[in-house]
Amino acid sequence: MALTAIPLTPHIGAEVKGIDLRQQVDAETIGELNRLWLRHLVLVFRGQSLNQDDLLRVTQWFGRLGRRDRPRDESPQGLPGLLPSIMLISNIRENGVPIGSLPDGEMMFHHDRLHARIPDKGTLLYSVEVPTTGGNTLFASGYAAYDAMPPALRQALEGKRASHHYNYGSVQKGDGKGSAAFAESVHPVFRRHEETGRKAVYVNRLMTERIEGLPAAESDALLARVFDHAERRDWVYEHVWNASDLLLWDNRCSMHARTDFSPGERRLMLRTTIDGDVEPS
Repeated sequence: MALTAIPLTPHIGAEVKGIDLRQQVDAETIGELNRLWLRHLVLVFRGQSLNQDDLLRVTQWFGRLGRRDRPRDESPQGLPGLLPSIMLISNIRENGVPIGSLPDGEMMFHHDRLHARIPDKGTLLYSVEVPTTGGNTLFASGYAAYDAMPPALRQALEGKRASHHYNYGSVQKGDGKGSAAFAESVHPVFRRHEETGRKAVYVNRLMTERIEGLPAAESDALLARVFDHAERRDWVYEHVWNASDLLLWDNRCSMHARTDFSPGERRLMLRTTIDGDVEPS
């Protein structure tokens, strides 16, 4: 199978062509896809007509299928036949209640499950219905942000650790939405990727609370500078969704955000995750 990967920005993202994800593929092709993933951080597969079983099969090409955590007080997903390992991201409402998670509005930059002891390794998101405008996903390269960080700022944070917390359903820090997260965590401010050996910024505006061992004012000031630097457009790819797009991203060295969209338009996405292998270091 002849794969072609077309870079989408200098730092992050590539569109993969020459593959129909409904088809069985050999180990060589899976290996090449994993190499492309490590190189580009985000892979885009357009025009893929996938069912839920296809999505689960493709997810497992890149690692162990993650389980779907849900707090006790969150109602079950409202899509008939939704498989347990698939999370529904949707603003569609039935009787005034969203059928899925994270239904509305702009969402701050974050790493998936950064608040867990072992965060997710990667995430796949498949679009079923998309609004005419908005609801785009922004991906920022943590590698590029680390490499280009002002030396004084990087030196001030090298070797430091940060604590993280997240309320399920929250899209903006302090918005009062959702319920308490099942866990909190402490991880390095800069994470060394266990497969590539490269360092990446590993804090984000939505979930990171403070830098351990520093006074609150100093921690807040440093984090504000890091957030602004890591979110610069220089190392961001913005994906404008079409129905039947599948995206895969590396959660260890990239973070992502969502732009606002009209609540009057339907947005329906299927999400799977890849379990992390190790605690960040």
